[in-house]
Amino acid sequence: MKFSLSAIKQTFFGKPLDPFRSETRHHLALITFFAWVGIGADAISSANYGPEEAFLALTGHTHLAIFLAMATAFTVFLLAAAYTQVIELFPNGGGGYRVAAALLGPKVGLVSGSALLVDYILTIAISIASGVDALFSLLPLGWQDYKLEVSCALLGLLGYLNMRGVKESIKFLLPVFMGFILTHGILIVSGIMHHSQGIPHILPDAIDDSHQLADSVGWFAVFALFFRAFSLGGGTYTGLESVSSSMRSFAEPRVKTAKATMWAIAFSLAFTAGGIIVLYLLWDVHHVDGETLNATVFKMITKDWVMGGINLSAPFVTISLISAAGLLITAANTGFIAGPNVLAAMAVDRWMPHMFSSLSTRLVTKNGVLLMSISAIGALLLTGGAVSVLVILYSINVFLTFTLTLASVTKHRWSERHELKTWPKLAVVFFGMLVCATILTTTLFEKFSEGAWKTVLFTGLLIFVCLRIHRHYAHVRERMNEIEQDLGSAMFLQSGSKKELTEKPRMDPREATAVFLVGDNAASGMHTFLWVQRLFPGAFKNFIFASVGEIDTEEFTDEARWHDLRRDTKQTLKNYVDFCTHRGLPSTYYHDYGTDIIETMNRLTERITVDFPRAVFFATKLIFENENIVHQVLHNQLAYMLQRKLHNKGQNLIIMPMKI
Repeated sequence: MKFSLSAIKQTFFGKPLDPFRSETRHHLALITFFAWVGIGADAISSANYGPEEAFLALTGHTHLAIFLAMATAFTVFLLAAAYTQVIELFPNGGGGYRVAAALLGPKVGLVSGSALLVDYILTIAISIASGVDALFSLLPLGWQDYKLEVSCALLGLLGYLNMRGVKESIKFLLPVFMGFILTHGILIVSGIMHHSQGIPHILPDAIDDSHQLADSVGWFAVFALFFRAFSLGGGTYTGLESVSSSMRSFAEPRVKTAKATMWAIAFSLAFTAGGIIVLYLLWDVHHVDGETLNATVFKMITKDWVMGGINLSAPFVTISLISAAGLLITAANTGFIAGPNVLAAMAVDRWMPHMFSSLSTRLVTKNGVLLMSISAIGALLLTGGAVSVLVILYSINVFLTFTLTLASVTKHRWSERHELKTWPKLAVVFFGMLVCATILTTTLFEKFSEGAWKTVLFTGLLIFVCLRIHRHYAHVRERMNEIEQDLGSAMFLQSGSKKELTEKPRMDPREATAVFLVGDNAASGMHTFLWVQRLFPGAFKNFIFASVGEIDTEEFTDEARWHDLRRDTKQTLKNYVDFCTHRGLPSTYYHDYGTDIIETMNRLTERITVDFPRAVFFATKLIFENENIVHQVLHNQLAYMLQRKLHNKGQNLIIMPMKI
């Protein structure tokens, strides 16, 4: 049996999807329910570690937990309300990156986008690590040494699923998500109802205990303790921004679907996180080695659950913790959905290498998924998979993005303050910004020496790298424009001064044909054309200009940009043909579109070869002084890859160097 590379790829990653079919977009778009599962899992899963961090930070003053639960639920709804405005203002997504860049400037957008990228890398890492912690809560202490290996293996599996496509990964994880919602809903309701008689006294008792504490240490100390616990539990709110970052993944009407998803996530998270904090208070939970607080309280709640003489505690707790672990792993999926989207948006703006905006044959940003996978594994290895360390790094980047995003929207709403209906929206985003800034500042101050400096350093390094990449692309664009002025634009202008031919020169398929593989810049195409004329004078009788339009994340999700791409590609090719026509040179053009440039160009060259058997192909490769691996990453090697493909088929492709 003969196996081809494409057949092997289809076996592992699925059949290619046609980006031009409406059914494809419908297949990939997420309705509210699937978005709640695939994107909401990140926010809801934070109930497994956020409330625990906050409760432990109370340092024994657990009567404050009821205020903590109320503040947690309120903050969830506040941030959800603020981010619905982000959804309205930026329906094409990009999240905190697009918002800050558009409303506060590109440099602020870069800071926000860099923080967001690190956030999604840590989303994957902490979700996997916390999920493994939940699983290992069921196992003997001696098994703890294997947690890191299991975490890396699970992360690799999830990355593979996302290479196959978003919906495939969500459908695989759907039963786990629903298992978490069901089991934890039962435990929260049962745990609270068990203490139903004492519930009316919780708030009055908490107020009395707070007064007593204030009499001994002062109200300032009480508020400081509370806000410290509230801030260190900031991991609870992470994931709420993922909806605005993943707008391209939603089914139409996109804004309505995203808003519905946001409120579904908010209600789920407020109930789960707030309910778990109340359980800690009612059941007087204390830390047990090798267990999460959730595992401890669940065992306490189900201790007396008996049916038919069989104690149901162990099996129900096991199912609950397995579902929690599964949900946390599902939450990591959010990083694979939203992270590559932000990466693609930054790549389009040339803060990141262009390769990160490219789509695979499964219409996912495969390079982004690979980068997120490798980076998340690196984060696990560097921290040893310790959730206590990861949650600090995670929270800082999340709330940096939150603060910049809501500051951007606050500025925008302030500019609209003359409209009466704007004031409630302004109040929501402004108060949300203050809350986020408070959490960010407190976490940085409290945890800087415990690891917070690492995320500050890493995010700073990422910003520096992005600035260098942007500067490089700007330099290349400037040089290409200079060359285009010398070679391209000038020659096209000269063509207009030539006397119009009464008849367009006819192509003869029997004659030698020069085929120029050109891009969207006239400089490279004209450079190659002129060199061929000089090196092979009179050798070619026909001239063909061929181009492939790349369908990346922007064109695939925005139909207007897709039409612009077709129009611009055809106009560029027509300019070349007009130039040849005015000089009496027989010429024509070919064009095609796809997500995989090499495969699409290969298909296009086959068409040309059938029509013109004596075709010789020419392409341009940018050459840099002291070229290194960085240049290879920033600029694709398409010419060399296509040359190998054509040579294997017995066709000629000559690469003409163009020094920048």
